[in-house]
Amino acid sequence: MLLDILKDYLGFAVAGNFANHLGEAGEADEFSVIETEDKNAPKGMFPFYIKDHDSFLGTYPLCNEIILTHGREDDKLQAEAEVALICDFIYEDGKVKDIVPKYFSAFNDCSIRTQDGKKLSTKKNWGPKTKGISKDLIEIDNFTEEGILSKYHISSFIKRDGVLHNYGTISAVKSYAYFFTQLKDWMIDKLNTQVECGPLEEITQFLKKAKEAKGILIAAGATAYSEFGKKNYLKKGDELFIYVYNAHVNSHVDIINNIDSNDKLVDCSKLHQIIA
Repeated sequence: MLLDILKDYLGFAVAGNFANHLGEAGEADEFSVIETEDKNAPKGMFPFYIKDHDSFLGTYPLCNEIILTHGREDDKLQAEAEVALICDFIYEDGKVKDIVPKYFSAFNDCSIRTQDGKKLSTKKNWGPKTKGISKDLIEIDNFTEEGILSKYHISSFIKRDGVLHNYGTISAVKSYAYFFTQLKDWMIDKLNTQVECGPLEEITQFLKKAKEAKGILIAAGATAYSEFGKKNYLKKGDELFIYVYNAHVNSHVDIINNIDSNDKLVDCSKLHQIIA
């Protein structure tokens, strides 16, 4: 049901919203040409799905069970553990006037790491079932530091050949460089004003059918990697687990114990994908 609904959403993501991620992803040099007014600000936004677009971006990439390599394992595929924000938005007079985050979920902004000088978006959607989103949506009470998202953490794991490895660092959602009102205001500005620079594209070209969209799905940015995550790219047979969970309710031990379980943790969004 969720996957059908999101086919009518615009898909965008935030680049460089967690300390060290761009360097670990091998993308720091590409982004060095982009200057930001605030040294801590994300670098920009990029599309990963635009319904009916006449390019690869028109391919719907979301799945909650598998990641298909499509024969591209040699392109260094790497998962990205993130929080997805499922949002309503107001679009008037050719501009995004407001973004209203309604739900959040665990998300895998799976990426190609081959450095070929092309735009970032070309490494983010290489066919059907190349992105991941959990079907466990959690309603946002309010998108501020007083809301429930301040209590949530992100963790991720890879099970390879029967051995479980930490994949990303355990990260509090509120430790994103920009989040809550600051992120919302920044995204509205970028959707309306971002110009082409380096690996990023001019954004308004992707909003031509914005009035027809039911909403906007935003991947807020990837966490830093563990030592295993830095050195190991995805291969067929891997199992990926991404959790976005209330750390006031669930401990890290609870998360580990849940990995091989079909039980649903309270206050938790779990994504489990097999690489195929």
